[in-house]
Amino acid sequence: MTKRTLPTTDELRIWRDFIETADALRAELASRLQSETSLSPGDYVVLLALSEAPDRRMRSSELAAGIGWERSRLSHHLGRMEKRGLIRREECASDNRGAEIVLAEAGATAFHGATVPHLRAVRELFVAALTPEQLAAAGELAAALRHRLEVVAELGEQFEGEERGTGRVH
Repeated sequence: MTKRTLPTTDELRIWRDFIETADALRAELASRLQSETSLSPGDYVVLLALSEAPDRRMRSSELAAGIGWERSRLSHHLGRMEKRGLIRREECASDNRGAEIVLAEAGATAFHGATVPHLRAVRELFVAALTPEQLAAAGELAAALRHRLEVVAELGEQFEGEERGTGRVH
């Protein structure tokens, strides 16, 4: 008998429920954020990262890595945010090869104004829908999935390094 390598029908149903629910939750949160604060989810994640950074500034490469975006996507988004006065780009004082992204006062104000409505929506749509036990289980689920992704990424990097070292092409 061969080992089953594909998900079962029940596993696929659960997977689809998980993905579709997460997508619907993100869409509702994004809609509320946009209508209540005029910030997109992308604006919010950039402003959050900058608000937590030392001196409210980061190199663009660090910002991209920190929020999990490709550098080109971030560059285009930052251009739109800069036009709206939410951020500034400044030459890096310690290294002239790149720019630092700085949280502008208008960006800090917009972020602080968006935080309470956004967190209320998170509570209403996510936290309040779950029992304390379900919320704890959701945290464990997220941690397990994040760990699996880290392991897969690490194995992928090891495999790529081994393949480069041998000179073999696959």
